[in-house]
Amino acid sequence: MTGGERQGSGGGTDRSEGFSEELLGALLDRGHELPPHLLGPLVAQQVCRLGGRETSVFLQDYGQVWLVPLVGDGLAAGEPQPIDGSDAGRAFQEAHPVEVPQANGVRVYLPLLDGGDQVGILAVTLDGIDDDDRRLLRRIAALVADMLVTKHGYTDLFFRVRRREPMSVAAEIQWSLLPPLAMSTPRVMLAGMLEPTYDVAGDSFDYALNGDVLHVAMIDAMGHGLDAATMATVAIGAYRHARRISVGLAEIYAFMDRAVAEQFGPDHFVTAQMMRLDTATGRLQWVNAGHPAPLLIRGHRVVRRLRGPTTLPVGFGGHEPRISELALDPGDRIMCFTDGLIEERDVGGEEFGEEQLIGWVDRIERTTYEIRAVARSLSHTLKRARGGITTDDATLLLIEWRGAG
Repeated sequence: MTGGERQGSGGGTDRSEGFSEELLGALLDRGHELPPHLLGPLVAQQVCRLGGRETSVFLQDYGQVWLVPLVGDGLAAGEPQPIDGSDAGRAFQEAHPVEVPQANGVRVYLPLLDGGDQVGILAVTLDGIDDDDRRLLRRIAALVADMLVTKHGYTDLFFRVRRREPMSVAAEIQWSLLPPLAMSTPRVMLAGMLEPTYDVAGDSFDYALNGDVLHVAMIDAMGHGLDAATMATVAIGAYRHARRISVGLAEIYAFMDRAVAEQFGPDHFVTAQMMRLDTATGRLQWVNAGHPAPLLIRGHRVVRRLRGPTTLPVGFGGHEPRISELALDPGDRIMCFTDGLIEERDVGGEEFGEEQLIGWVDRIERTTYEIRAVARSLSHTLKRARGGITTDDATLLLIEWRGAG
């Protein structure tokens, strides 16, 4: 009999629910069919059984500047918390629980993580906390994150909470097209950011982890507004279709090229970067279709630009692209970005340029190591360095190969 089994009166294994299992089970059983607006109150009710009070569920806003509280019966009303400079924000950025002693107990902030994607924060006050409480709260937070993501797909409630500014129709299209901004597995991590958050149009990225292979694409459709968003939608749709029928990188380029050309004509184009990373070996392959060269970050500094053969942007009918290759070391990061990140003018009126970009990457990599925090800090810092203005879409994506172990 294992340590987790108890002998029942009839000689069989005791399968009765313990307190922790029953509490988590109630969240699962009742939350399964609850409408989204009642999820927060259910969480508060179950946390109360643990002795928790002043329960809050915060969601990150689209710009990753604020943590905005959900409203509902049993949830503590409060103001949005800044991600920079608050206890809730520290838990969010570090992706670890933060405990803050108070006069009436301890305030606990737990990250809501779904596959590495940062959903928000669960906050609760307890009289005291021990390791059993910590373990149960972590599991509650993990379950709540999964339920929020699941219910996010069929309600506008969470979209509305996360918005701090009006959003353009083009940005609506782009955000609905995007996968989660972050992903984390034992072998590979990924994190991305888009600016301007509420008015992005032509920039987008996509990825999928299929077995050992991570597939990634970043695109920048010409123009602005709805035309650019529509073109980006076609390009990403074509990329996903080609990727899902398991063709090679050169064939993926050809498929995207035909889709854009047939839909929009010869005077429209999309720059693109398509990659494949074998997470078992660290072998990286990529095709560059008129896009800025990615950066290789090793030892928390940029060591080279990944220059290689390029072909024409998608839609221009370029020749079959040549595939570039690189063997990554464990811990290496690849940074992909669109030209809006480097072609904007800085506060002195000069073009921002790749050299300034590399300088900021090196500085932030030395002080902030977690990939999601690096992506967020880079995007916000670069925007400030450009005078707080983004006249073109500016998107970045970081990929970290952690090794095969």
